[in-house]
Amino acid sequence: MNMPLRSCRSLVLLASVIALPSFAETFRVVAYNVENYLDQPTESRREAKSAAAKAQVRANIKALKPDVLAMEEMGQLSALKELQASLKAEGLDLPHLEYVQGFDTNIHVCVLSKFPIIARRPHTNDSFLLSGKRFQVGRGFTDLDIQVTPTYKFTLLGAHLKSQRPVPEADEAALRLEEAKLLREKIDARLAADPAANLVVCGDFNTTYDQPPIKALVGIGNKKLIDTRPAEKNGDNQPNPANPRWSPRNVVWTHYYGKEDSYSRLDYILISPGMEKEWVKDETYILTAPNWGIGSDHRPIVATFSTDEK
Repeated sequence: MNMPLRSCRSLVLLASVIALPSFAETFRVVAYNVENYLDQPTESRREAKSAAAKAQVRANIKALKPDVLAMEEMGQLSALKELQASLKAEGLDLPHLEYVQGFDTNIHVCVLSKFPIIARRPHTNDSFLLSGKRFQVGRGFTDLDIQVTPTYKFTLLGAHLKSQRPVPEADEAALRLEEAKLLREKIDARLAADPAANLVVCGDFNTTYDQPPIKALVGIGNKKLIDTRPAEKNGDNQPNPANPRWSPRNVVWTHYYGKEDSYSRLDYILISPGMEKEWVKDETYILTAPNWGIGSDHRPIVATFSTDEK
């Protein structure tokens, strides 16, 4: 039976409307300390990453399906490229990379991305004065502009602040705070240039939320960053019964310290007020997976964002 031309056009129009997605496209940013991902021993870190540990790291990453993956404690560039190639062989292609070599020659901060990196400002030689002595930031900072779609881009600042391990040169907490202050200077510069900038600041900050380094990074006023505070998807959804202004009593620890048998939140994804508008809270969480700890003493965290600029 021949159908009238007007009816055919109506059907084509209806089909095209049905085919349109009912939600905005999203992308995922993952932060993960991969714990000494070395392909060869170094002077201070005497063991290469085992095949079993590497496989678990890949499994943890693939479970979160990142579009942008910021990592800490990566070994040499060859180790990063091995991980990139292994992930691709297993179905996760992150073709764009950034690798920052700071004062610490053993471990590094780096990024793998599905999306093009359109600007790079690696910070490899920052220094500060403490008690009359000059110190350098141990691992440097990544500083990238990433083009997600033709109309949406964001800046990623990645860091691995001074560990809690004591050192003879100075107080480790004081060193960590000075590194955080330098990172905050870069945040302020970016937001001064564009108060509405889409900015993600993430990594292993090696301290808990109430401590001075985190307070320095978060800041105050209209340039205050938002803590995405990823948590386990275990059903917890109620406010804190003791005080509704406090954080909920859900599970947010990211690091296990075997010596103390303790669990702490040391890893963060902080975002600017401009990027908060695109933040998808329900798809922001901590990985829970069997044997996650074979890969690293840290659990990876993920935050999800819409590409619909608001």
